[in-house]
Amino acid sequence: MPCWELFAEQPDEYRDEVLPPEVRARLSIEAGVALGWKQWVGDNGDSISIEHFGASAPGGKVLEEFGFNLDNVVARAAVLLERVA
Repeated sequence: MPCWELFAEQPDEYRDEVLPPEVRARLSIEAGVALGWKQWVGDNGDSISIEHFGASAPGGKVLEEFGFNLDNVVARAAVLLERVA
């Protein structure tokens, strides 16, 4: 989602087409804080994010350390699907 504000301004029909209300297993992936994603992932959703400061390393290394990799995303999505099914 490139811009929450613009998405929020769209008609309900469009937003429901992009994020169908019946889909409760929503996972946001944000290389920053998850603040703001709760509105879009809902009460049953989950977020992969970084909730602290202070890491210093090459970008790819930091992302890997904080779970921004295929294995972690797939694992978190699987747990989410199991939890909301």
